[in-house]
Parts: sequence; C-alpha cells; structure tokens
Amino acid sequence: MTGVAFAADGGLLAGGAGGFASFIPLILIFGVFYFMLIRPQQKQAKLQQQFLNDLKNGNKVVTKGGVHGTITGLTDSVITLEIADNVRIKVSRSSIGGPIGKDGTAPAVPAKKAGG
Repeated sequence: MTGVAFAADGGLLAGGAGGFASFIPLILIFGVFYFMLIRPQQKQAKLQQQFLNDLKNGNKVVTKGGVHGTITGLTDSVITLEIADNVRIKVSRSSIGGPIGKDGTAPAVPAKKAGG
C-alpha cells in the first residue's frame, strides 16, 4: 500500500513541471499574434495619426466616406473641404482617410512589401 503512495507522490512532482510546459504553446501563440497582428496595426495607427497632425491648407485629401476635396480650413477637430467651386463641407479630422494621389483620382497608398 505504501508503494502506491510513493508512486503517486512522484507523479505529482513530474506533473508540476508539465503544468508549466503546457503554457509554453500559449506564450508562443501570443507572441505570434503580437508580431503578426497587434504590432503592424499599432504602426499603421501611428502613421495615420502623424498624417492627420501634418495636414495643412491646400492639401488634397479623401475622406473615409470617399469624398475628395481640398482643405480650405483647419481647426483642432474640424476640417473644411472644398469639394467643388464654392462648395465647402465641414468634416471631422478623424474622418480623413488619406491624401489624394498625383493623378487626382486614387488615394496614395504605400505598397506593402511581401512578407509583411
């Protein structure tokens, strides 16, 4: 009867090390998610915020809703866009999607490199 108790005690000690080893895959999965999803998204948000901070009068931009226009007025939270001759609209600064490309039709989007 005592032999079974000793065997069970030895099993518990080995199981304690196995418990920590079972968390290693979870840590690896979190690391992959961080470097593949979270970090690139933070970089993109930082670039968008930098773009919004650098806006000035005369920039040609497109809103997230697809409205193309030229900036004619700026405040901390509101941008006035001229979308046609003497047609101006006010939009939130956060609704600006990006700059308009040189051809005036497509937004200038940086090309992604292969592999991230």
